[in-house]
Amino acid sequence: MQRHSIYLLLLSVVGLIALGVVMLFSTSAFAQDSHGDIYYFVKRQLFWLGIGLILCVGAALVDYHWWRRTWPIWLGAAVILLALCFVPHIGMRLNGSSRWLNLRVAAFQPSEIGKIASVFFLAWWFSREEVKKGGFLQTMVIPLAVLALPLALIAAEVDLGTTALIGTTALALMFVGGARLLYLVPMLGAGFAGLIGLIYLIPERAARMMTFLHPESDKLGKGLQQWQALIAFGSGGIEGLGLGEGRQKMLYLPYAHTDFIFPMIGEELGLRATWAVIFCYLLILLSGGLIAANARDRFGKLLALGLVFLISLQAIVNIGMTISLLPNKGMPLPFISYGGTDLAVCLFMIGILVNIHRGGIPLVVPEERTTILNSRALPRV
Repeated sequence: MQRHSIYLLLLSVVGLIALGVVMLFSTSAFAQDSHGDIYYFVKRQLFWLGIGLILCVGAALVDYHWWRRTWPIWLGAAVILLALCFVPHIGMRLNGSSRWLNLRVAAFQPSEIGKIASVFFLAWWFSREEVKKGGFLQTMVIPLAVLALPLALIAAEVDLGTTALIGTTALALMFVGGARLLYLVPMLGAGFAGLIGLIYLIPERAARMMTFLHPESDKLGKGLQQWQALIAFGSGGIEGLGLGEGRQKMLYLPYAHTDFIFPMIGEELGLRATWAVIFCYLLILLSGGLIAANARDRFGKLLALGLVFLISLQAIVNIGMTISLLPNKGMPLPFISYGGTDLAVCLFMIGILVNIHRGGIPLVVPEERTTILNSRALPRV
């Protein structure tokens, strides 16, 4: 299984990307803001796919220990870019959130850099010998203090989903790195309570939460997307209506090509296709775990786990949101949804996993033992 883990990982990623491009061809023609070009979003996704493949190949060739040495650069760059989101004419404010930078050629989301920078730092910190048996200060206070600034900036952008994603991944790495449950459980509870408090301090997010708790109260307002998503799943059934035959993308389901592309897969390709998508994410989680288990050193193990946690948790949040198990949150489905920065960064993380696998502990195949029949002839009876 160790030998084939990288093939499972790459095969799953390629399958998800191919499905994403096909579904973009099907859904983006009806999307708003297409500038009169039915292939506008497909072209931009292919542009970012090219950038992501370059990053993936580059990360696969660069020794992963380089990220251990350069984590301060990544974290500092993330903080600076996140702060620029609040600068007029540089940052972009869309749908009540200031989470993009206007690069003229394309919009860029700095929180994606914040995600991988946080994992780089945590993998470095918990791979240090003196931290392995550290107490509350070393395993909780210092790492959280370092991550406080980027998390605060992301939360100030009104991107609470990414804040929760990074925070959850950080706590998972802290647990794997050696932090005691006695420290982690209260911190998890405090983080959850703080997130709920932030939600209710922001009227628009509070309305989403109330709609999630009482979905029938606002079917045509805040609850429209999730109601239409459920209709899409129900319309598709097991077999699906057929590729290109979905109806919810025809302006019934807003953002069908981005955050809510999973229901479109269910409507057009059916239940089997949605289960295949979930199975691919499970393979990514399994193969990433195997790569981490066979990494050559502690830094490689923690880095691989952090990256695969980010991808898997993001997929869980998106799928849970579209089937109404979680509140509505603008978070793309990895490798499938339209979203250039997310696609490029996810491919970058896959490249790092490939490099960790390449430098992993080689599989030892025991030599065949010779029997006495091979060394000594038996007398004939």
